[in-house]
Amino acid sequence: MSEELLENQEAVSENPATENKVVAEELPEVEAKPRKKTVIENEYASIDNFDWEGLDKKGHKYNAQEQANLEDQYTKSFKSIDEGGVIMGTVVSINSREIVVNIGFKSDGVIAASEMRYNPNLKIGDEIEVFVESQEDANGQLQLSHKKARILKSWQRVNEAYDSQEVINGYVKSRTKGGLIVDVFGIEAFLPGSQIDVKPIRDYDVYVDKTMDFKVVKINHEYKNVVVSHKALIEDELEAQRAEIISHLEKGQILEGTVKNIASYGVFIDLGGVDGLIHITDLSWGRIIHPEEIVQLDQKINVVILDFDENKKRIALGLKQLTPHPWDALDPELKVGDKIKGKVVVIADYGAFVEVLPGVEGLIHVSEMSWSQHLRTAHDFLKVGDEVEAVVLTLDREDRKMSLGIKQLIPDPWADILTKYPVGSKHTAIVRNFTNFGIFVELEEGVDGLIHISDLSWSKKIKHPAEFTKIGEPIEVVVLEVDTENRRLSLGHKQLEENPWDVFETVFTVGSIHEGTITSMTDKGAIVALPYGIEGFAFNRGLLKEDKSNANVDEVLPFRVIEFSKEAKKITLSHTKVWQETKDDEERRVKAEEKKKIKDINKVNESNAEKTTLGDLNILQSLKEDLEKNEQ
Repeated sequence: MSEELLENQEAVSENPATENKVVAEELPEVEAKPRKKTVIENEYASIDNFDWEGLDKKGHKYNAQEQANLEDQYTKSFKSIDEGGVIMGTVVSINSREIVVNIGFKSDGVIAASEMRYNPNLKIGDEIEVFVESQEDANGQLQLSHKKARILKSWQRVNEAYDSQEVINGYVKSRTKGGLIVDVFGIEAFLPGSQIDVKPIRDYDVYVDKTMDFKVVKINHEYKNVVVSHKALIEDELEAQRAEIISHLEKGQILEGTVKNIASYGVFIDLGGVDGLIHITDLSWGRIIHPEEIVQLDQKINVVILDFDENKKRIALGLKQLTPHPWDALDPELKVGDKIKGKVVVIADYGAFVEVLPGVEGLIHVSEMSWSQHLRTAHDFLKVGDEVEAVVLTLDREDRKMSLGIKQLIPDPWADILTKYPVGSKHTAIVRNFTNFGIFVELEEGVDGLIHISDLSWSKKIKHPAEFTKIGEPIEVVVLEVDTENRRLSLGHKQLEENPWDVFETVFTVGSIHEGTITSMTDKGAIVALPYGIEGFAFNRGLLKEDKSNANVDEVLPFRVIEFSKEAKKITLSHTKVWQETKDDEERRVKAEEKKKIKDINKVNESNAEKTTLGDLNILQSLKEDLEKNEQ
């Protein structure tokens, strides 16, 4: 090799960029010329700013093709890496603090030794996955992470398992609220309690520290949550069994099953891979409050198939159908009108259901509990658990229906109503209800009557019965009319006294004056309270007082009777007529007295005409003129 070539190699060896091997083409020999040794400065440390022209000064020249080949070979000598990527690396050094890994880059990378604690058998030369955090930190060091590489790859693996519905293996680490924590590919996933098994699990702790197979059923990328299911694997296995079992089912078929779950509405039965439901109404012929009264969990029982739906995979089962219907055991001699005993099992407003035999019930409607006609509910007569005796009113063995009555056990009070409550008889009743037109009262259980509002008082006008009495209070009544067909009584209260209007007719004669108190006002006039508890009415035109003002409520004034009607029970009054007619009467009296005086004077004048002097005539003439003035 020539001296010039040695000098060129020496210069290149001083360049830091030549630490990695570079494959160069064989250089041709050139004539040696004495020249000074060229020192390549640090600016040539990179191929990007290498002075190719400087080679010409030493007699070496690269054409464009040769220069491109050299650049390509130099670039390929380094491994291309990207930050945030996962690549394989080789362990080249291990100490207590860090592990040095060669990834084929221009420099080796470092990971913390704590990230490899899970693998105590790691040794130099082992290949591991690393995550490139930074190609060069502040100290120029390549930063790697094995933990992040595992997590990133684990998430990729989980996503692949979710997309392909692959069955994966996981380790149950611990129990948590509502389920279990499972380690899959180094990621903590959640196994809900409802996804552990097809049957309800009452003790989650038995699964801790176990390795099980799972399916990934949900991934939340935003919160980095993974949900797995073991139940899904079991369901897949059972699906084939279920289809096989359902294909052989028939209505009426009797199977043995195990009580799997108990709800308020029924019982779920495991038939060996497929579930069926016994509704609470199909557990027993009698009424039950909860299925636990009949069955217990894990109990083996025989059931009959009532119906099933292959598409919806629903199977309806029955238990009571395995025993004879209780109606078949009902006394065949029982007929309408017979008495029967039973226990109240259900009660509602409209009536009560009485169980006469387990599974055999009859309804006592509220209308059959009492002879009374006023509205009441069954709760007023019976309660659940009561032992009662009733009369059979209807009996339908084919439809298995029965209606009962308890009021029939006592005599019907309307049977001899005309004897007990003849027209005109007086009785004491209890006020039960009000209406706008009257009061409903009860004379005895089953005997009700109506007092019309017009039959409450002779003299007082009542707008509503509540002004007269209260519900629950006793009231004296007189029977006015009996309607046995419609079971109605017309009653009266005012008829207990004589009609006072017969007396009022002689007291409140037309033109008579009575003192009255204005109790209320209306648009047309005023209601006036008169003596003896009677009321009259004065129109507005009759309320004008002598001082030209109008009378007001609570004023006590004299009133003149303008009209009296015994049939309509109406008295029309006027205060204005009192003072107007009094004034007219006074004027008429004064005029009559004046006329009498004039008449007397004229008689005196006629009898003493001959004796009258001129002076007397003048005096009489003056007196006459005064009287005429007064009259005017």
